Amino acid sequence: MKILACTDGSEQSYKALEEAAKIANRVKGDVTVIHVEEPIPHPNEWGYYFSEDSLKQYEERREKEREEIMATAARIFNELNVQFNKIIRKGHPAETISKEAAEGGFDMIVMGNRGLGGLKEKLLGSVSNAVVQQADVSVVIVK
Repeated sequence: MKILACTDGSEQSYKALEEAAKIANRVKGDVTVIHVEEPIPHPNEWGYYFSEDSLKQYEERREKEREEIMATAARIFNELNVQFNKIIRKGHPAETISKEAAEGGFDMIVMGNRGLGGLKEKLLGSVSNAVVQQADVSVVIVK
C-alpha cells in the first residue's frame, strides 16, 4: 500500500503523520510525506513591487520552515521505525495533493483536519475538505 501523508507544519498535520506511520506499520506500506507551499503571487497581483532582497529573505525563511517541517516528520517516523520519502511541491495544496496522489499511484491520503468548522469553513473552504472531494483514492482525516 502506498500512503501519501500530508503536512503543513501544524500540530494536526503532525498527528496525521503519526497515524500514517502507524498504518504503514500495520499494512507494511510505503509512506511519502508531502509538503505543499502556495507559490509567491506575482508582485503585480499585490499592487506593489517587492525588492529582490526582500523576496530572497522571504524565500530563505520558507526554506528554513521546509527544513524544520521535514525534520519534525523525520523524528516522527524514526520514533515509529518507519521509512519514508519526501516531496515538496508548490501550488494550490488541495489540487497538488490530489494530483500527486493520482500520478504517484498512491492508495491512500492521510492528512490532518485543521478544524476551521462552521461559517469560517464555508467561506474559506479547507484543504482537507477539498482533497476529499477531488481525490480518487481513500482519504483519512485525522483529528
